[in-house]
Amino acid sequence: MEVPVKVWALLVLLSVCLKTVLCFSNGKVEQACDDMTPEHGHQSSPHPPPYNITVDKSKFSPLEQIKVTLSAVPSENKTHFKGFLIEARNASNPNAGPVGSFTLLDPEISQLLRCDDREGAAVSHTSEVSKTKVQVIWTAPQDPPSSVQFQVTVVQKYKLYWVRIQGPVVSLNDAPPLPPLPTAGQSVAKTTTAASILSDAFTSDDCGIKKSCLREPAGCDPRKDALCYFLSFRTEDASVVFELSGPAPGYISFALSTDKWMGEDDVYLCIKEDDRVDISAAYVQGRTHPVIASENVLRDTAWRLADGVIQCRFRRNIRIPATYQNRSDLGEAHYLFMAHGRAEGGRTHRHDRQPLISTNPVLITGLPEDVTGSRSHLLIKFHAVFMLIAWMTTVSTGVIIARYFKPDWAETTLCGQRVWFQFHRALMLVTVLLTCIGFILPFVYRGGWSKRAGSHPYLGCTVMALALIQPIMALFRPAPDTSRRYVFNWLHLGTGTIAQVIAVVAICLGIHQQALLLPAPWSTGVLAGYVVWFVLADLVLEVHRRGLFSIGQFVKSFEIHTENIQTEDREEILFVPSENESYIKGHCFKKIVLAVYLCGNLGFLIILLATISAV
Repeated sequence: MEVPVKVWALLVLLSVCLKTVLCFSNGKVEQACDDMTPEHGHQSSPHPPPYNITVDKSKFSPLEQIKVTLSAVPSENKTHFKGFLIEARNASNPNAGPVGSFTLLDPEISQLLRCDDREGAAVSHTSEVSKTKVQVIWTAPQDPPSSVQFQVTVVQKYKLYWVRIQGPVVSLNDAPPLPPLPTAGQSVAKTTTAASILSDAFTSDDCGIKKSCLREPAGCDPRKDALCYFLSFRTEDASVVFELSGPAPGYISFALSTDKWMGEDDVYLCIKEDDRVDISAAYVQGRTHPVIASENVLRDTAWRLADGVIQCRFRRNIRIPATYQNRSDLGEAHYLFMAHGRAEGGRTHRHDRQPLISTNPVLITGLPEDVTGSRSHLLIKFHAVFMLIAWMTTVSTGVIIARYFKPDWAETTLCGQRVWFQFHRALMLVTVLLTCIGFILPFVYRGGWSKRAGSHPYLGCTVMALALIQPIMALFRPAPDTSRRYVFNWLHLGTGTIAQVIAVVAICLGIHQQALLLPAPWSTGVLAGYVVWFVLADLVLEVHRRGLFSIGQFVKSFEIHTENIQTEDREEILFVPSENESYIKGHCFKKIVLAVYLCGNLGFLIILLATISAV
């Protein structure tokens, strides 16, 4: 069952890649051979292109070669370009496809493309490195048309490009002249309606009364709080007015989804470009970059930039014709996703934080309400909770009991086993169980391995392996009176200690993962206090055992021995008092330290669990 699902996911990803290949920077743009248009989801620039196309001869014969040069017009702005597509077309029928073939002069910045099943029919870029000039050689076919025109598409940045710039015309020797054609620097572009500028910031005054709102922090007002992430919507006639606001370096966005998983979603973007904001509709298929929709479904667009906060407003009809690409019906309930992040050249980067996702599906055209949401999925929250309880509470308590209470409860039994051993075993089994459950949850959430989580998953896998080794090792431990028992003692102690240390490091990294980003820096301080509290308790008990506290000075001598200790292990690794000493007073002290430690430990745990619940 797992293999077909992976195959299906691979096919979906492949189809997305094929649809968006023209947006890539590697120049593999064979799908653009016909119309020479990048699938960037924007219109060709209406301004004159700052580029020249020149040739080294105006007449040619069959199989003759011509040098073609594309260059940026020298200016104070140091004009450059990142992408290009060069073709030669029949001047009398330019839509018939490319003619002739090209040869490269600089393979580092240019590459040949296969168009109409002919290798070298077009030339494109190899990377998005800025360029000011590129030269290629065009070879006329055996049976060329009477006149050939060179056409070029040039991409300066993701949202700024010129399509099919008309270049010079070269004619076959002795061919009759053609009527005048557009000269170099002409390209056709569609016009769009510019968005207006908002006169004032958005407000949350009518949230839950006249409009629905999704906010973070809860109850914030974008007019008063510059750190407020805000989405509102209200129904007006047959349309819905959306307001989106938040601090972001490049863009803010929201999506309408049928579930809490990214993919197949209706997306709306407000992207900062220099000193303005571009507002557009898009869609995502899987965990990919949004693809800007070719149809314009938004109207009454307006925007505002102030103090690092991006704000935009637009109107969209409740129902969109089925012919429009991946647009949701606003009359149906959807989960709301709100995200923000960086943008460069009009193209968005991966969001800086986990999206804010509404707790429940929301009917966009329903009654006004205050919508609640969270940036962390419930599975990830439970993952964090289980790991915290396991490796910050149950493990540490089990270690303290086994290390310091073994001599005190040496003869006291519970269900046929010594009390300290029953407590220790129960706590460690709980640790292993919680670790196993917590280990599985992120894989269920991600649907596999996460490549963006850094070293955290690797450390987690190591902890999981060590946690499983411990009980397996305990099953095969030698009898207490065997000569090899000390080997088990050291291995058990060493493996457990290493697992505990790695687990603490993994947790420290985990609270700063994008899927569970706890507030910094105080959450890190709480976790550090959690660790220091255990170290202090362990240190106090160890110093007390060595008789360095006044409470322990009634113990006059210590020795390491192997034959007189009535515990499960006759050979001890650590110092213990000899059997003829009275340690009733010391036992009470250790109980007090354990009680104080558990109170502090549970306090830190409750604080972190409350923080996880709130994100």
